[in-house]
Amino acid sequence: QVQLVESGGGLVQAGGSLRLSCTASGRTFSSYATAWFRQAPGKEREFIGSISASGGYTVYGDSLKGRFTISRDNAENTVYLQMNSLKPEDTAVYYCAARLWYVSRAMPQYPYWGQGTQVTVSS
Repeated sequence: QVQLVESGGGLVQAGGSLRLSCTASGRTFSSYATAWFRQAPGKEREFIGSISASGGYTVYGDSLKGRFTISRDNAENTVYLQMNSLKPEDTAVYYCAARLWYVSRAMPQYPYWGQGTQVTVSS
């Protein structure tokens, strides 16, 4: 069982940066691949990227690669989402999710979810 808590969201101007954190409870977080998704109002939840349990492999959604970077610190039970060159269309609720070992792009593959953190990008 893993419990996830996102933090770091807020209001930022277009062109700015934010770093989101996803902190997990439990001593076996290093066994879980962790993904970031986002959901804008009126839109489907979108895959941002996922990092393997060890942190040695990451995969990103095609539209976001290059501006967003996922990393993790297993000693701190935390996965990060660094977001640069933010645009108003990045406004959404951002969620982290976890599954054992291997990355996946598919939401149903992730049994554990955080409550989400709001990111708002002003123009």
